[in-house]
Amino acid sequence: MKLSAELRERDRVQMARCLELAERYRGRTSPNPIVGCVIVDRAGKVIAEGAHAGPGTPHAEIAALAKLKHKAKGATLYVNLEPCTHQGRTPPCAPVVRDSGVARVVIGMEDPVPGHGGGTAVLKRAKVAVTSGVLREDCERANLPFVTWAREGRPAFTLKAAITLDGKIATVAGESQWITGEAARADVMRLRTTHDAVMVGIGTVLADDPQLTARVKGARDPIRIVLDGELRTPPMAKLLDPSTSRTSPSAALAKLPRVIIVTGTHAPTDREAALIARGADVWCVPDDDKGQLDVTALARMLGESGITSVLVEGGGEVHASLLDHQLADQLVLYVAPRIVGGPAKSWVGGAGLPVLASAHAFVFDDAVVRLGDDLRFTALARPVPEGT
Repeated sequence: MKLSAELRERDRVQMARCLELAERYRGRTSPNPIVGCVIVDRAGKVIAEGAHAGPGTPHAEIAALAKLKHKAKGATLYVNLEPCTHQGRTPPCAPVVRDSGVARVVIGMEDPVPGHGGGTAVLKRAKVAVTSGVLREDCERANLPFVTWAREGRPAFTLKAAITLDGKIATVAGESQWITGEAARADVMRLRTTHDAVMVGIGTVLADDPQLTARVKGARDPIRIVLDGELRTPPMAKLLDPSTSRTSPSAALAKLPRVIIVTGTHAPTDREAALIARGADVWCVPDDDKGQLDVTALARMLGESGITSVLVEGGGEVHASLLDHQLADQLVLYVAPRIVGGPAKSWVGGAGLPVLASAHAFVFDDAVVRLGDDLRFTALARPVPEGT
Protein backbone atom coordinates (compact mmCIF):
# COMPACT_ATOMS: atom_id res chain seq x y z
CA MET A 1 0.00 0.00 0.00
CA LYS A 2 1.65 3.18 -1.20
CA LEU A 3 0.96 6.10 1.14
CA SER A 4 0.67 9.74 0.15
CA ALA A 5 2.91 12.33 1.79
CA GLU A 6 -0.15 13.73 3.57
CA LEU A 7 -1.08 10.34 5.02
CA ARG A 8 2.50 9.62 6.08
CA GLU A 9 2.59 12.92 7.96
CA ARG A 10 -0.76 12.17 9.60
CA ASP A 11 0.63 8.80 10.69
CA ARG A 12 3.64 10.46 12.31
CA VAL A 13 1.49 13.04 14.09
CA GLN A 14 -0.90 10.46 15.52
CA MET A 15 1.93 8.09 16.52
CA ALA A 16 3.55 10.97 18.40
CA ARG A 17 0.22 11.44 20.15
CA CYS A 18 0.20 7.75 21.09
CA LEU A 19 3.58 8.21 22.75
CA GLU A 20 2.34 11.31 24.54
CA LEU A 21 -0.62 9.36 25.95
CA ALA A 22 1.62 6.45 26.94
CA GLU A 23 4.10 8.73 28.72
CA ARG A 24 1.46 9.73 31.27
CA TYR A 25 1.77 6.31 32.86
CA ARG A 26 5.55 5.91 32.91
CA GLY A 27 6.60 4.25 36.14
CA ARG A 28 3.19 2.64 36.69
CA THR A 29 3.00 -0.14 34.11
CA SER A 30 6.02 -2.33 34.85
CA PRO A 31 6.68 -5.01 33.83
CA ASN A 32 4.32 -4.05 31.01
CA PRO A 33 5.26 -1.40 28.41
CA ILE A 34 3.82 2.08 28.19
CA VAL A 35 1.31 2.15 25.32
CA GLY A 36 -1.03 4.75 23.88
CA CYS A 37 -3.72 4.45 21.23
CA VAL A 38 -5.52 6.90 18.95
CA ILE A 39 -8.49 6.11 16.69
CA VAL A 40 -9.47 8.41 13.82
CA ASP A 41 -12.43 8.28 11.44
CA ARG A 42 -12.27 8.19 7.66
CA ALA A 43 -11.73 11.95 7.55
CA GLY A 44 -8.80 11.76 9.96
CA LYS A 45 -10.71 13.18 12.94
CA VAL A 46 -9.80 11.76 16.34
CA ILE A 47 -12.78 9.86 17.76
CA ALA A 48 -11.17 8.01 20.70
CA GLU A 49 -7.95 7.77 22.68
CA GLY A 50 -6.69 5.40 25.32
CA ALA A 51 -3.60 4.34 27.26
CA HIS A 52 -2.50 1.37 29.34
CA ALA A 53 -2.63 2.39 33.00
CA GLY A 54 -0.91 -0.62 34.56
CA PRO A 55 -0.90 -4.43 34.99
CA GLY A 56 -4.39 -5.88 35.07
CA THR A 57 -5.98 -2.86 33.42
CA PRO A 58 -7.17 -2.76 29.79
CA HIS A 59 -4.50 -2.39 27.14
CA ALA A 60 -4.44 0.90 25.25
CA GLU A 61 -6.33 -0.40 22.22
CA ILE A 62 -9.11 -1.85 24.38
CA ALA A 63 -9.34 1.35 26.45
CA ALA A 64 -9.78 3.41 23.29
CA LEU A 65 -12.22 1.02 21.60
CA ALA A 66 -14.33 0.84 24.77
CA LYS A 67 -15.20 4.50 24.25
CA LEU A 68 -16.72 3.47 20.91
CA LYS A 69 -18.44 0.38 22.33
CA HIS A 70 -15.80 -1.65 20.48
CA LYS A 71 -17.15 -0.59 17.09
CA ALA A 72 -14.92 1.45 14.78
CA LYS A 73 -15.97 0.51 11.26
CA GLY A 74 -13.75 2.04 8.60
CA ALA A 75 -11.57 3.82 11.17
CA THR A 76 -7.77 3.87 11.51
CA LEU A 77 -6.27 2.76 14.81
CA TYR A 78 -2.81 3.96 15.86
CA VAL A 79 -0.80 2.23 18.59
CA ASN A 80 2.89 2.44 19.45
CA LEU A 81 3.22 -1.32 20.14
CA GLU A 82 1.88 -4.22 18.09
CA PRO A 83 -1.47 -5.52 19.43
CA CYS A 84 -0.83 -8.69 21.41
CA THR A 85 -2.14 -12.19 20.78
CA HIS A 86 -1.40 -13.80 24.15
CA GLN A 87 -3.59 -14.33 27.21
CA GLY A 88 -2.11 -12.63 30.25
CA ARG A 89 -3.91 -10.76 33.03
CA THR A 90 -6.18 -9.49 30.27
CA PRO A 91 -7.39 -11.09 27.01
CA PRO A 92 -5.42 -10.62 23.76
CA CYS A 93 -5.92 -7.33 21.95
CA ALA A 94 -5.51 -8.27 18.29
CA PRO A 95 -8.81 -10.17 17.96
CA VAL A 96 -10.72 -7.29 19.57
CA VAL A 97 -9.09 -4.81 17.20
CA ARG A 98 -9.85 -7.10 14.25
CA ASP A 99 -13.50 -7.52 15.22
CA SER A 100 -14.04 -3.77 15.77
CA GLY A 101 -14.24 -3.18 12.04
CA VAL A 102 -11.22 -0.93 11.71
CA ALA A 103 -9.98 -0.61 8.15
CA ARG A 104 -6.36 0.17 8.97
CA VAL A 105 -3.96 -0.23 11.88
CA VAL A 106 -0.73 1.76 12.20
CA ILE A 107 1.90 0.29 14.51
CA GLY A 108 5.04 1.91 15.89
CA MET A 109 7.03 -1.24 16.70
CA GLU A 110 6.60 -5.01 16.89
CA ASP A 111 6.18 -6.76 20.24
CA PRO A 112 9.71 -7.84 21.31
CA VAL A 113 8.56 -10.52 23.79
CA PRO A 114 9.02 -14.01 22.31
CA GLY A 115 5.60 -15.55 21.71
CA HIS A 116 3.71 -12.30 22.28
CA GLY A 117 3.77 -11.02 18.72
CA GLY A 118 1.61 -12.10 15.83
CA GLY A 119 -0.94 -9.33 16.09
CA THR A 120 0.04 -8.01 12.69
CA ALA A 121 -0.58 -11.43 11.11
CA VAL A 122 -3.99 -11.71 12.78
CA LEU A 123 -5.04 -8.35 11.36
CA LYS A 124 -3.70 -9.01 7.87
CA ARG A 125 -5.51 -12.33 7.66
CA ALA A 126 -8.72 -10.40 8.30
CA LYS A 127 -7.87 -8.05 5.39
CA VAL A 128 -7.09 -5.13 7.72
CA ALA A 129 -4.47 -2.85 6.19
CA VAL A 130 -1.40 -2.64 8.44
CA THR A 131 1.43 -0.11 8.41
CA SER A 132 4.35 -0.84 10.75
CA GLY A 133 7.46 1.03 11.83
CA VAL A 134 6.03 4.56 12.10
CA LEU A 135 8.39 6.50 14.42
CA ARG A 136 9.98 3.13 15.25
CA GLU A 137 13.07 4.61 16.91
CA ASP A 138 10.97 6.91 19.07
CA CYS A 139 8.74 4.00 20.06
CA GLU A 140 11.68 1.79 20.99
CA ARG A 141 13.28 4.64 22.92
CA ALA A 142 10.06 5.26 24.86
CA ASN A 143 9.95 1.61 25.92
CA LEU A 144 13.68 1.09 26.46
CA PRO A 145 13.09 -0.71 29.81
CA PHE A 146 10.48 -3.07 28.35
CA VAL A 147 12.49 -3.76 25.20
CA THR A 148 15.67 -4.46 27.19
CA TRP A 149 13.82 -6.72 29.61
CA ALA A 150 12.10 -8.59 26.76
CA ARG A 151 15.20 -9.09 24.63
CA GLU A 152 17.92 -9.52 27.27
CA GLY A 153 16.04 -10.71 30.36
CA ARG A 154 17.31 -7.85 32.50
CA PRO A 155 16.28 -4.30 33.41
CA ALA A 156 17.56 -1.24 31.59
CA PHE A 157 20.09 0.63 33.74
CA THR A 158 20.23 4.42 33.78
CA LEU A 159 23.41 5.89 35.27
CA LYS A 160 22.69 9.20 36.97
CA ALA A 161 25.16 11.64 38.49
CA ALA A 162 25.28 15.24 39.67
CA ILE A 163 28.70 16.57 38.70
CA THR A 164 30.83 19.68 38.44
CA LEU A 165 32.19 20.93 35.13
CA ASP A 166 35.30 18.82 35.74
CA GLY A 167 33.27 15.67 36.41
CA LYS A 168 33.57 15.56 40.19
CA ILE A 169 30.86 14.28 42.55
CA ALA A 170 32.44 15.73 45.70
CA THR A 171 35.24 17.96 46.91
CA VAL A 172 38.62 16.61 47.99
CA ALA A 173 37.24 16.65 51.55
CA GLY A 174 34.24 14.55 50.50
CA GLU A 175 31.64 17.33 50.56
CA SER A 176 28.88 16.58 48.02
CA GLN A 177 25.73 18.30 49.27
CA TRP A 178 24.79 20.06 47.21
CA ILE A 179 26.61 20.20 43.88
CA THR A 180 23.47 21.06 41.91
CA GLY A 181 20.62 23.40 42.75
CA GLU A 182 17.03 22.82 43.82
CA ALA A 183 15.62 22.53 40.30
CA ALA A 184 18.03 19.74 39.37
CA ARG A 185 17.41 17.91 42.65
CA ALA A 186 13.66 18.11 42.08
CA ASP A 187 14.17 16.63 38.62
CA VAL A 188 16.01 13.69 40.18
CA MET A 189 12.96 13.02 42.35
CA ARG A 190 10.83 12.97 39.19
CA LEU A 191 13.32 10.60 37.58
CA ARG A 192 13.04 8.21 40.52
CA THR A 193 9.28 7.97 40.07
CA THR A 194 9.77 6.69 36.50
CA HIS A 195 12.00 3.76 37.50
CA ASP A 196 11.15 0.50 39.22
CA ALA A 197 14.24 0.66 41.40
CA VAL A 198 17.09 2.94 42.43
CA MET A 199 20.53 1.47 43.15
CA VAL A 200 23.60 2.74 45.01
CA GLY A 201 26.81 1.32 46.42
CA ILE A 202 27.57 0.94 50.10
CA GLY A 203 29.92 3.94 49.90
CA THR A 204 26.99 6.22 49.10
CA VAL A 205 24.97 4.79 52.00
CA LEU A 206 27.83 5.30 54.48
CA ALA A 207 28.69 8.78 53.22
CA ASP A 208 25.21 10.29 52.75
CA ASP A 209 22.74 8.03 54.60
CA PRO A 210 20.12 8.63 51.87
CA GLN A 211 16.46 7.60 51.96
CA LEU A 212 16.36 7.15 48.15
CA THR A 213 12.63 7.86 48.05
CA ALA A 214 10.91 10.04 45.46
CA ARG A 215 9.58 12.69 47.86
CA VAL A 216 7.02 13.76 45.26
CA LYS A 217 3.42 14.19 46.39
CA GLY A 218 1.35 11.25 45.24
CA ALA A 219 4.37 9.51 43.72
CA ARG A 220 5.32 5.88 44.08
CA ASP A 221 8.70 5.17 45.62
CA PRO A 222 11.16 2.92 43.79
CA ILE A 223 12.52 -0.29 45.22
CA ARG A 224 15.89 0.53 46.80
CA ILE A 225 18.95 -1.60 46.04
CA VAL A 226 22.31 -1.39 47.82
CA LEU A 227 25.46 -3.16 46.56
CA ASP A 228 27.13 -4.16 49.82
CA GLY A 229 29.62 -7.01 49.56
CA GLU A 230 30.45 -7.08 53.29
CA LEU A 231 27.04 -6.07 54.65
CA ARG A 232 28.25 -2.80 56.11
CA THR A 233 24.82 -1.15 55.76
CA PRO A 234 23.94 0.16 59.25
CA PRO A 235 20.70 -1.38 60.55
CA MET A 236 19.59 2.16 61.47
CA ALA A 237 20.21 3.55 57.97
CA LYS A 238 17.44 5.88 56.80
CA LEU A 239 16.60 3.75 53.81
CA LEU A 240 15.63 0.94 56.22
CA ASP A 241 13.28 3.17 58.21
CA PRO A 242 9.78 1.70 57.64
CA SER A 243 8.29 5.21 57.71
CA THR A 244 10.02 5.97 54.39
CA SER A 245 8.38 3.04 52.58
CA ARG A 246 5.27 3.69 50.53
CA THR A 247 3.66 1.81 47.68
CA SER A 248 5.55 -0.02 44.97
CA PRO A 249 5.92 1.27 41.39
CA SER A 250 3.22 -1.15 40.25
CA ALA A 251 0.97 -3.84 41.58
CA ALA A 252 3.13 -6.41 39.80
CA LEU A 253 6.09 -5.46 42.01
CA ALA A 254 4.11 -5.20 45.25
CA LYS A 255 5.41 -8.49 46.64
CA LEU A 256 9.05 -7.52 46.28
CA PRO A 257 10.87 -6.04 49.27
CA ARG A 258 11.16 -2.29 49.46
CA VAL A 259 14.91 -2.60 50.15
CA ILE A 260 17.24 -5.19 48.64
CA ILE A 261 20.77 -5.50 50.03
CA VAL A 262 22.99 -7.29 47.51
CA THR A 263 25.98 -9.03 49.02
CA GLY A 264 28.52 -11.79 48.36
CA THR A 265 28.38 -15.42 49.38
CA HIS A 266 30.65 -14.90 52.40
CA ALA A 267 28.76 -12.09 54.15
CA PRO A 268 28.60 -12.23 57.98
CA THR A 269 25.37 -13.96 59.00
CA ASP A 270 24.87 -11.82 62.10
CA ARG A 271 24.82 -8.66 59.99
CA GLU A 272 22.43 -10.28 57.56
CA ALA A 273 20.00 -11.11 60.37
CA ALA A 274 20.11 -7.53 61.66
CA LEU A 275 19.23 -6.12 58.23
CA ILE A 276 16.45 -8.64 57.68
CA ALA A 277 15.04 -7.65 61.06
CA ARG A 278 14.83 -4.08 59.77
CA GLY A 279 12.73 -5.18 56.80
CA ALA A 280 15.42 -5.61 54.13
CA ASP A 281 15.83 -8.62 51.90
CA VAL A 282 19.38 -9.87 51.39
CA TRP A 283 20.32 -11.26 47.97
CA CYS A 284 23.58 -13.15 47.50
CA VAL A 285 25.41 -13.05 44.17
CA PRO A 286 28.79 -14.54 43.20
CA ASP A 287 31.93 -12.53 42.57
CA ASP A 288 33.01 -11.62 39.05
CA ASP A 289 36.52 -12.16 37.69
CA LYS A 290 37.71 -8.99 39.49
CA GLY A 291 36.49 -10.15 42.89
CA GLN A 292 33.59 -7.70 42.86
CA LEU A 293 29.87 -8.44 43.07
CA ASP A 294 28.76 -9.91 39.75
CA VAL A 295 26.37 -7.24 38.47
CA THR A 296 25.54 -9.38 35.42
CA ALA A 297 24.16 -12.09 37.70
CA LEU A 298 22.30 -9.43 39.67
CA ALA A 299 20.81 -8.04 36.46
CA ARG A 300 19.39 -11.48 35.63
CA MET A 301 17.90 -11.81 39.11
CA LEU A 302 16.26 -8.41 38.86
CA GLY A 303 14.85 -9.26 35.44
CA GLU A 304 13.43 -12.54 36.73
CA SER A 305 11.69 -10.53 39.48
CA GLY A 306 9.95 -8.34 36.91
CA ILE A 307 12.08 -5.25 37.50
CA THR A 308 12.53 -3.54 34.12
CA SER A 309 14.27 -0.26 34.99
CA VAL A 310 16.94 0.70 37.52
CA LEU A 311 18.21 4.22 38.21
CA VAL A 312 21.82 3.93 39.35
CA GLU A 313 22.87 6.83 41.56
CA GLY A 314 26.43 5.76 42.23
CA GLY A 315 28.99 6.03 43.36
CA GLY A 316 31.84 5.96 40.93
CA GLU A 317 32.80 2.32 41.45
CA VAL A 318 29.22 1.15 40.88
CA HIS A 319 29.04 3.17 37.66
CA ALA A 320 32.38 1.76 36.52
CA SER A 321 31.28 -1.81 37.18
CA LEU A 322 28.10 -1.41 35.12
CA LEU A 323 30.04 0.21 32.29
CA ASP A 324 32.64 -2.55 32.32
CA HIS A 325 29.90 -5.20 32.09
CA GLN A 326 28.10 -3.33 29.27
CA LEU A 327 25.03 -2.77 31.43
CA ALA A 328 24.84 1.02 31.16
CA ASP A 329 21.94 1.68 28.79
CA GLN A 330 21.43 5.38 29.44
CA LEU A 331 23.18 8.29 31.14
CA VAL A 332 21.54 11.25 32.85
CA LEU A 333 24.09 13.83 33.97
CA TYR A 334 23.25 16.98 35.91
CA VAL A 335 26.11 19.43 35.43
CA ALA A 336 26.67 22.37 37.75
CA PRO A 337 28.75 25.40 36.63
CA ARG A 338 31.45 24.76 39.24
CA ILE A 339 35.00 23.42 39.19
CA VAL A 340 36.56 21.52 42.08
CA GLY A 341 39.87 20.27 40.69
CA GLY A 342 42.42 18.04 42.33
CA PRO A 343 42.01 14.34 43.15
CA ALA A 344 38.34 14.63 44.14
CA LYS A 345 36.15 11.66 43.22
CA SER A 346 34.83 11.39 39.68
CA TRP A 347 31.37 10.03 38.84
CA VAL A 348 33.13 7.04 37.19
CA GLY A 349 35.82 5.18 39.10
CA GLY A 350 37.54 1.92 38.27
CA ALA A 351 40.96 1.38 36.77
CA GLY A 352 40.23 3.42 33.66
CA LEU A 353 40.88 2.59 30.01
CA PRO A 354 44.29 3.05 28.34
CA VAL A 355 43.16 4.00 24.82
CA LEU A 356 40.31 6.08 23.41
CA ALA A 357 39.38 3.34 20.95
CA SER A 358 38.11 1.21 23.85
CA ALA A 359 36.18 4.03 25.53
CA HIS A 360 32.52 3.43 26.41
CA ALA A 361 30.57 5.13 23.62
CA PHE A 362 27.25 6.97 23.98
CA VAL A 363 25.04 9.11 21.77
CA PHE A 364 23.44 12.28 23.10
CA ASP A 365 19.69 11.85 23.03
CA ASP A 366 17.36 14.65 24.07
CA ALA A 367 18.12 18.33 23.87
CA VAL A 368 20.06 19.79 26.77
CA VAL A 369 17.65 20.90 29.52
CA ARG A 370 18.26 24.00 31.64
CA LEU A 371 17.38 23.51 35.32
CA GLY A 372 18.09 26.74 37.15
CA ASP A 373 21.84 27.28 36.86
CA ASP A 374 22.43 23.62 35.97
CA LEU A 375 22.17 21.57 32.78
CA ARG A 376 20.84 18.07 32.23
CA PHE A 377 22.37 15.85 29.54
CA THR A 378 20.90 12.53 28.42
CA ALA A 379 22.78 9.94 26.35
CA LEU A 380 22.07 6.42 25.12
CA ALA A 381 24.59 3.62 24.83
CA ARG A 382 25.91 3.27 21.30
CA PRO A 383 25.19 -0.28 20.08
CA VAL A 384 28.23 -2.54 20.06
CA PRO A 385 28.93 -3.75 16.49
CA GLU A 386 28.27 -7.47 16.01
CA GLY A 387 31.36 -9.63 16.16
CA THR A 388 33.26 -7.37 18.57
